[in-house]
Amino acid sequence: MKTYPLESISIKAATKKQFALVDTITRHFNGYAILSQGDLGVHPSGNRPVSTQKAEQVIADFFNQENAMLVRGAGTMAIRLALSSMVEPGDTILIHAAPIYPTTETTIKMLGLKTEKVDFNQKKEVEEALKTTKAKVAIVQYTRQKSDDSYNLGEIVSLLAEKLKVVTDDNYAVMKVPKIGAEYGATVSCFSTFKLLGPEGIGCIVGDSEVIQAIRKENYSGGLQVQGHEALQVLRGLIYAPVALAIEAEVIDEIYDRLQKKEVHGIKNVMIASAQSKVILVELEDVPAPLVLKYAEQLGAAPHPVGAESKYEFVPMFYRVSGTFSRENPQYKDSMIRINPLRAGADTVLRILEQAIISAREDGL
Repeated sequence: MKTYPLESISIKAATKKQFALVDTITRHFNGYAILSQGDLGVHPSGNRPVSTQKAEQVIADFFNQENAMLVRGAGTMAIRLALSSMVEPGDTILIHAAPIYPTTETTIKMLGLKTEKVDFNQKKEVEEALKTTKAKVAIVQYTRQKSDDSYNLGEIVSLLAEKLKVVTDDNYAVMKVPKIGAEYGATVSCFSTFKLLGPEGIGCIVGDSEVIQAIRKENYSGGLQVQGHEALQVLRGLIYAPVALAIEAEVIDEIYDRLQKKEVHGIKNVMIASAQSKVILVELEDVPAPLVLKYAEQLGAAPHPVGAESKYEFVPMFYRVSGTFSRENPQYKDSMIRINPLRAGADTVLRILEQAIISAREDGL
């Protein structure tokens, strides 16, 4: 099996993103406001806290977009609101011919949408589909929906945007890659800020001002507004995320190289994949994956995600392969695990993996 992981930015490039974001913040907030917890409520100037308005302006400017909106419900709700502002029940949307991320599939059903599938990996097929499609909107997931996905997001967005509005699901990619979907020409990009060291449950929509204003109009009640202290937490998380994620990517490369050199026994195959987050996929030789995961947890590894790279996650995560991956590759369900080092170093990850395999093998004797 060959995988095509997204190319991560370097630590140097990530540092530039950090500096650029801080510079943008200083252009919208004065010093006292930055050292506060923000304001509350539906301020008359924009029906939301002033701190939230300014944070949204910062995000829009940072990504070189017209507008940005913070929403409740994380990345899932960001996608749901973006789609709902562009379509009516019964409309058709264009999607990739691959297993759909479960929460996005739920959104499609909730909105009463029909789907037309085309393989985004085949540029000519996309070009042909655009000649006859009844779709108004296309949705493109930045990270891989199946193991052999290889499409370039910038290329596919540019092609789709010639005829359709385009929503990109940028979850697990923001601050890891050079540009988000909206910077490549998508109508809007959607992502969770919880995955970027931010507060629980806050999502973000970035891009076309007309679309975002329409979403704001439908989400006017006080209870739906992101409060000032949450908006400032979003910015704090975004500041520290790029460098942390770039270090994580370097550690993933080191782990891959060392496993390829057979530093840990009992490994049949190893791959890097953008399976949601960028991770190491480890195929085990002779011990069941659930047993290895059991002992990895006892050795200090996180057994499941919280927000997938949230502020609470710092020990390496040893976890089953994703649901969409399992649907595509059922043969690996009991022999493969995914590992995200998060804030850990390669030595820690390899120590836990080696000891977990040994303990699993002894358990099976």
